[in-house]
Amino acid sequence: MASRRALHFVFKVGDRGRTARFYRELLGMRVLRHEEFEEGCKASCNGPYDGKWSKTMVGYGPEDNHFVAELTYNYGIGEYRLGNDFLGITLVSSQAVSNARKMGWPLKEVTSGVFEAEAPGGYKFYLEDKEQLKQDPVWKVTLGVSDLQKSVSYWSGLLGMKVYEKDEEKQRALLGYADNQCKLELKAGGGAVDHGTAFGRIAFSCAKDELPSIEALMKKENQKILTPLVSLDTPGKATVQVVILADPDGHEICFVGDEAFRELSKVDPNGDKLLDDAMAADNSDKWFAEHNMKKVSA
Repeated sequence: MASRRALHFVFKVGDRGRTARFYRELLGMRVLRHEEFEEGCKASCNGPYDGKWSKTMVGYGPEDNHFVAELTYNYGIGEYRLGNDFLGITLVSSQAVSNARKMGWPLKEVTSGVFEAEAPGGYKFYLEDKEQLKQDPVWKVTLGVSDLQKSVSYWSGLLGMKVYEKDEEKQRALLGYADNQCKLELKAGGGAVDHGTAFGRIAFSCAKDELPSIEALMKKENQKILTPLVSLDTPGKATVQVVILADPDGHEICFVGDEAFRELSKVDPNGDKLLDDAMAADNSDKWFAEHNMKKVSA
């Protein structure tokens, strides 16, 4: 398990322009790479859609040692319905708090020194008003679960995560693969988990040779496998192998072979320009406005 690492969380976004502004200008992240695709992903990276879509990776540093966000944009879809599955990402950055105030972006202080900011689409980010850490400032991803013990057993017992904290009274647990990585927080809300249509996905890497054994273990334990071991191509870049799982509450989990992923995920110095060019060439907002129509709500 020592070689496993937390990689990213996948968000579906309907307003690519405002979303890019939130991540770049408010959070202070940078575009690490941007890719355009003419048809849907074999592993449903962009959700259950077959049309044109894009993927933009944003973060505070290279994907080799930072937890980042994967922003997937399906052309023609303007919004997605949120569920209670994704509860937020917490990061440590007084600069992000300062940026939000300068931009006039709404902030709500939820506890002393911790502010909630809502990204376009309704996704919650919790900003700790402290000096940004030299290592990755992204501290944890929080997911809602229906049964804390059952979820901890899955993530720890089957996926091999270390339990850092567990609070039965508050019905929360903090898990992770290493001290210096982004953690996964599980919170029980007392009811069923609703993924809406905005459902995301959390990704981890492991040695390529581990992928068949992960798949075999899930089959043996009668756990859900959404996408059996498959190879995914990115034009002009490395081909990676992945297995997509679902935990007891249906949270999607992607395990990807680390060796090829490190090649695929190299920072592209043209990432910002590729995103800006794609947004400039996307006339869908103008077309819908001219025809007095709204984009589809998923």
